Amino acid sequence: MDRDEITGELVTGEQPAGPGRTVISDSAVAKVAGIAAKAVPGVYSLGSGPSRALGAIRDAVGSSDHAAGVRAEVGETQVAVDIILVAVYGYPLHDVANQVRAAVYSAVEKLVGLQVIEVNIEINDVYIAPPAKPGGKAGTEREALQ
Repeated sequence: MDRDEITGELVTGEQPAGPGRTVISDSAVAKVAGIAAKAVPGVYSLGSGPSRALGAIRDAVGSSDHAAGVRAEVGETQVAVDIILVAVYGYPLHDVANQVRAAVYSAVEKLVGLQVIEVNIEINDVYIAPPAKPGGKAGTEREALQ
């Protein structure tokens, strides 16, 4: 590495590839934000009721929409993100929201290179796991016959 003779700053030798323009779509940013949000403990799923139903169908056929429940508005250098999610019962909702917000800020700023100006989170439901069914061969056969 060399130092710039005028400013004294370190020069890494990395130069822009050339003239041109890069456009990052709202859907690309939404996908990055959705993946980051889903990775947070206490997040069951993203989206409202209808979008979760559509997501279940997608999952059944081996596809997934990582941007379901996420909306991003991309500007020149900044982005705002809105997320609708379902939290897992037992996790403090404010903690889940704060962790999702931190994860989205980090992922979007690192991976997309845009400044995140806000992440709005709506927790519209709480997932309660069904009670564990008694194990055993008889119970499984009965369920299979129904």
